[in-house]
Amino acid sequence: MTSTPGTAPEPLTAPAPLAGYTVAVTAARRREELGALLDRRGARVVYAPAIRIVPLADDAELVAATEAVLAAPVDLVVATTGVGFRGWLEAADAWDLPLVEHLRTARVLARGPKARGAIRGGGLVDAWSPASESSAEVLEHLLSGAEGPLAGRRVAVQLHGDPLPDFVEALRATGAEVVTVPVYRWVLPEDVAPLRRLVATVVARGVDAVTFTSAPAAASLLTVAAEAGLRDDVVAALTGGVLAVAVGPVTAGPLSAAGIPTVQPERSRLGALAREVVARLPERDPVLDVGGARLQVRGYAAVLDDRLVELPPGSMAVLRALAARPGAVVAKPDLVRGLPGGGDGHAVEMAVTRLRAALGPGLVETVVKRGYRLAV
Repeated sequence: MTSTPGTAPEPLTAPAPLAGYTVAVTAARRREELGALLDRRGARVVYAPAIRIVPLADDAELVAATEAVLAAPVDLVVATTGVGFRGWLEAADAWDLPLVEHLRTARVLARGPKARGAIRGGGLVDAWSPASESSAEVLEHLLSGAEGPLAGRRVAVQLHGDPLPDFVEALRATGAEVVTVPVYRWVLPEDVAPLRRLVATVVARGVDAVTFTSAPAAASLLTVAAEAGLRDDVVAALTGGVLAVAVGPVTAGPLSAAGIPTVQPERSRLGALAREVVARLPERDPVLDVGGARLQVRGYAAVLDDRLVELPPGSMAVLRALAARPGAVVAKPDLVRGLPGGGDGHAVEMAVTRLRAALGPGLVETVVKRGYRLAV
C-alpha cells in the first residue's frame, strides 16, 4: 500500500528493500526469472531486451563450425557454458552429424559446473574444470602445459555470445589450431524500440539501476545509444547516478572499456545478481533524521519511518535536492533548475505544498526570502 500524492500517508509495514526503485532488465533469456526476483523485492521492473539469440536450427554458421570440427581429430575441447554446449550437441544430433562420437577421444575441459553437467549429460567425460569458473583460469591451465604442449594440436572452443578474442588468440600464439564454435549467437532484437526507450530513460535518470547478464547485451545498449547520438550521455548517466550491475567480469567488459564502473556479485548467478542490487541501491541513499522521523529518499518515492510515500515528479525533485544538503537552505532558483521539464517559482511552491501534504507537517521548512530546507 502506498500513499496518494497530496494526501496524508497511512501507516504501513516496512517496505520491501527495493520499493521505490526502478530497475531495468536487459536480458533476453531468463528475463522473467530475473524480473521476478527483483519484483519480489519491491522494485519497479522495466524490460528492454538488448539482444536476441539466433535459433540453432537456423544457424548456418554453427553447421559450418561443427563440420570444421569434424574435419579432423580434436585433441582438446573447451566447454564454456552448460546451455551452449548442450545445445551444440543436440543441434549436431538433429543434423545427423556424429559430433559426440568424434569428441570421445578428446580431453574435454569445463569452465564451470553447468558446463560439466552438459558434458556428462551428452555422454562425454569431463577431464578438468577450474575452481573459479572463469575462462581466464582455463586459459592459464592450458598455457601452463598441464594438458601437454599445444603446438600443432587441434582445440575446439565452444563460444556462447562472447567471442573470447584474447582467449582464442593466446591459444593460437602457442601454435595450436583453434576451431571456434559460436553457439547461440546474439544479435540485436527484432524490435529495438524498448531498448531505444531505455537509452532515453537512462539519460533522463528515469531508472535507478540497469542489470546486465551478458557482454553482448552491454555492448548492444552502447551501440543503440551511439546510433541515437546519446552514447556519451548514457556513459555519463551510468557513471554518475544510474547504477550498472553486471553478473560478472566478462559481462562487465564492454562497460569497463567505456569507462563505466560496475558492481558485480561474487558468484555469476541470477539470484546473486538480484541480491547485489538489493545491497547496492539502498546503501547509496542515506537515512536522515528529519523532524524526529527517519527519511530515505529513493528513486521515485520516499521512505518515511516505515511508510513508502510515492510523490509526483516535481515534489520528488524538490525533496531530492533538499536531502542532498540536509539542513541547508536551498534557494528557490536552484530548486527551479532541478524541476523535471522546467518550471518557475510557482511550480516549486506547488511541489512543496504537495510534499508537505504527503509527508506531514514539520519536515520541510520555509526560510523567508531564502528558500527551503529539511528540518534536521
